[in-house]
Amino acid sequence: MAGWRKTTMACVLAGVLALVLAACGDGSDGGGAGSSDAGGGDTTSGADFSAPSSVQTHEFDSSGAVSKNDGSIDISSLSKGVVAAQAKSASRLKFLITCGEMSYNYDLPGDGTPITCPINMGDGSYTFAIMRNTGGNSYVETNSTTQDVTLESEFVPFAQPNMYCNYTNDSPCVAKARELTANSQNEGDAVQAVCNYIIQNVSYDVEKAQKLSGTTGYVPNPDETLASGKGICFDYASLGAAMLRSVGIPTKIVTGYVSPEDLYHAWIMVYIDGSWTSAKFSVNPQSWSRVDLTFGADSASVGLVGDGKTYTERYVY
Repeated sequence: MAGWRKTTMACVLAGVLALVLAACGDGSDGGGAGSSDAGGGDTTSGADFSAPSSVQTHEFDSSGAVSKNDGSIDISSLSKGVVAAQAKSASRLKFLITCGEMSYNYDLPGDGTPITCPINMGDGSYTFAIMRNTGGNSYVETNSTTQDVTLESEFVPFAQPNMYCNYTNDSPCVAKARELTANSQNEGDAVQAVCNYIIQNVSYDVEKAQKLSGTTGYVPNPDETLASGKGICFDYASLGAAMLRSVGIPTKIVTGYVSPEDLYHAWIMVYIDGSWTSAKFSVNPQSWSRVDLTFGADSASVGLVGDGKTYTERYVY
């Protein structure tokens, strides 16, 4: 991308994502807090569980950043699965991440507030670029760098906070996750405890979905979802991922389409060592397995995997 000075960008993430996620899930009854009868003596399995004493976090490191034109790209933690950017501009900004033929773009605040994004396309040559809007959907590159990335492991991007799954050691959602998993004997226990809590305590927020319909740039806040006890599907996924990552369970936030309703939706996927089944969770040995918190909350008759539903992934965070 060096030398690429101008491009017309479709808002494949920050725009379209927030627009469609606001309406996902049927939400016909306002949600289903308390609707799951999960638990009840179900057995779990997986590796022995022990929550880490602290969570991994990333502070913007200006000394490890590539800076130009009032924008900086922090590449100090690429091997740990994150990259950060900050910039100042009166115009709309995007942070574009490209690897091979895949790309993600994120809304970047123009007031200098940094964002942290996942390195979610595996090992390879990445180009990171700050883009400034010049009108309509046209953007000009103001700063970029190309870096070869080798991750410490395939799990590190999904084991720490990022802008769509933001938390710290002091976050209430982290404290709640530690409380819920305090007596977990294995990883299956921990996943079950966290997911059951969310199903039983968070309702689908129809009013919020309607309010956000037609808007762009929505970013979920796990602590706000925990406090309010309601949210849209992106909020469910963000809260679930934050709580599980904070106790050491690698968790992906996934967005894509769910049929036969053809809804644009968000869900999570967890990785644990072993297998277990509870309330129609399905965690297969040595593989990523889907846990759909929103459909699980909508009705006691709908399992977390989504009975009769086909999931088509589009983006992973």
